[in-house]
Amino acid sequence: MVSPSDLRPERTMRAFERAGWENLGRLGKHFKLRKAGNPNINSVPFHGGKPLKPGLVRAPLKKAGMEWEEFLVHYR
Repeated sequence: MVSPSDLRPERTMRAFERAGWENLGRLGKHFKLRKAGNPNINSVPFHGGKPLKPGLVRAPLKKAGMEWEEFLVHYR
């Protein structure tokens, strides 16, 4: 099982896209995501391909209204 501190930015983006989020493109070192019916715009940082820190994973999940287990289903 993957822990929140081992998540790769590329796979995290794909997991959100599998969950129905639309990639709006890149702004600096962050990719923006939007989903119909959700008023929030999510941001996933890409800092040189480094793994995401736990707080940088929990914040987008909270905005998306997703639980950790649900996210892991899409993360594969």
